[in-house]
Amino acid sequence: MEKANASSGIRIQAGAGAGALAGTSSQVQPSSKTTEARKSRSGFWLVVLGAALWGVDPLFRVILLKSLTSAQIVLIEHLIIALFAIPVLWKNRTELKGLGWKQGGALLFISWGGSAIATILFTMALSNGDLNAVLLLQKMQPLFAILLAGLLLKEKLPRFFFGFLLIALLGTYLLTFGFTMPIGHWSDFVQIGSLLSLGAAALWGGSTVMGRMMVGHMKYETVTSLRFILALPLLLAITWNEVAAWNLPAGTSQIAALSLNMLGQALLPGLLSLLVYYKGLTTTKASVATLAELSFPMVGVLINWIAFQQMITVAQACGFVLIWGTLFLISRQGAANQ
Repeated sequence: MEKANASSGIRIQAGAGAGALAGTSSQVQPSSKTTEARKSRSGFWLVVLGAALWGVDPLFRVILLKSLTSAQIVLIEHLIIALFAIPVLWKNRTELKGLGWKQGGALLFISWGGSAIATILFTMALSNGDLNAVLLLQKMQPLFAILLAGLLLKEKLPRFFFGFLLIALLGTYLLTFGFTMPIGHWSDFVQIGSLLSLGAAALWGGSTVMGRMMVGHMKYETVTSLRFILALPLLLAITWNEVAAWNLPAGTSQIAALSLNMLGQALLPGLLSLLVYYKGLTTTKASVATLAELSFPMVGVLINWIAFQQMITVAQACGFVLIWGTLFLISRQGAANQ
């Protein structure tokens, strides 16, 4: 009896130990899921912040267009950022080993397409054609990104994603045009500014997908550095072929003002925004990130209000609510699906 009791005691203790282990396992697993959910949500809002910083871009770029061409502005911007990017790339140079043709093509698309050509196209679009048409067509970017994310990354979209997309695009429409029809004739869309903006949207949408692909292979700081450094040869060739005069201001104060604008343009909506953006992209699907990028037009409205005293209308306020509501719901859904 004593042996049986002892044996039973051992079995009871073993059972208790197994129960404790099972309890521990059940506690660890939800904790791990909670951590992943938090990372996903924080990554999503980092993409929102990075894209929001792009909203101050026209504030610098429109002023610079008074003295420089689109290619000259983008070239100088990349040269300034390269001063910060080259040391980072040298530090992380070991990450370049073993890159295949697929990764190399993605990096070239990001740097040549998304950083160089798309930025030049959008800068040119700001000074050509109907600005409302340019802004609306630029917001077609999510459609390009979603299509490529499905084709190249095989991403499964969240539930009701296209419904969310329609709501977000409706919000961007209200931000741009209010409750009225934007233009009287569709022929106004078919002009150089609109086509340039549409080309920029396609390249930026593709860059979102390629960037998501690359942050799975290397650090986000390395991807950001390569984006600007690899674009330099192409930008030098474009600027050289342009054969345009450098119409720099004559006065010291004007040169100082131009330099400050150029530095602010390069560091704020340029380098800082993309560092934050790629950091968030490490835990965010490309198809979801492209909706987060719609924070850009909202900041644009705020810039117009603060810098140019253009008051926010009721329609624009409705647009804010629709876009931010969409971003919040997608963020919550993404966290719940982890």
